[in-house]
Formats: sequence, structure tokens, C-alpha cells
Amino acid sequence: MTNLNYTTKEINSNFKIKVAGVDENGNHINTLVGVSGAISLIGIDIFNRLLDRAFYSTGDCCYCKLRRGIKFSFYAY
Repeated sequence: MTNLNYTTKEINSNFKIKVAGVDENGNHINTLVGVSGAISLIGIDIFNRLLDRAFYSTGDCCYCKLRRGIKFSFYAY
């Protein structure tokens, strides 16, 4: 099992993470999640890739759409 590339404090102090779409149980979700909620939805490896993309983006929001029907939005604040 791999670890996060960033600390939880660093992630939470830079981003609000919103998840929208349909999870693997067929439930519709449209809510803010924390680090542990995001990891439980997609796993650490994919979450690390999304975080790298969000930290390197220059805009106020970074949208990451997954093929499984979930969209992650990282709002910088």
C-alpha cells in the first residue's frame, strides 16, 4: 500500500474537494469530501495522481473526470 504524496494538512489547507456523480453502489453523490472520503471512493494511487494534477494547475478550480462516472473538483482557496 502506498502513501500520500502530500500531507493531509497540506491538502486541506489548499483545497476544498467536491465529488459528484454515481459511486460503485449506484448512489448519486454531490458533496464535499475530505481526504479519507476521497481515498475510500477511488483509492490512494488514483488520488495521488489527481492531487498532482490539482497542485500543478494554475486556475482556481481543477476538474478531474474519471471513467467510472465520478467527477472530482479541487477548489483552491
